[in-house]
Amino acid sequence: MTTINEFIGEWLSHRKVLHQMLEDVTTEQLQLKPWEKAMTLSGLILHITGAMGMFANTVKNGVYTQAVPPKAFTTIDELRANIAADTEETEAILRSIAPEQLEQSIDFFGHAMTGSALLQNAKDHEIHHKGQLFIYLRLAGIEKLPFFVYRG
Repeated sequence: MTTINEFIGEWLSHRKVLHQMLEDVTTEQLQLKPWEKAMTLSGLILHITGAMGMFANTVKNGVYTQAVPPKAFTTIDELRANIAADTEETEAILRSIAPEQLEQSIDFFGHAMTGSALLQNAKDHEIHHKGQLFIYLRLAGIEKLPFFVYRG
């Protein structure tokens, strides 16, 4: 990663797709589990968004920082609003990261990584789980899905 702004642009090209993926989801589909021990559809969405916030805060703080618990929701509309707010909050944290914080070494569960490397892993993590979300949505019967990266 060259700059935090470049990283944010790349990350948002994936996060915007997550928002698009939720357009046709119904409240009834939020509890879908492809197999017994899988995360629910809503659980997977919250895992994706919460993890990026955790990674961003960890780089900002220079030490592992636990994810903020997700806001309560009952309906898909509430979840969409929470995800939109979370995206804005995470972007603000990322924009506050200074260049030297990208180069600092951070212990992440016994692995020393630069802030830059940690954020790259975070983006890869989000992409990985977004791929799973595509499958969940297909299993839910949603046929119209966006391209995997935002080109708008």
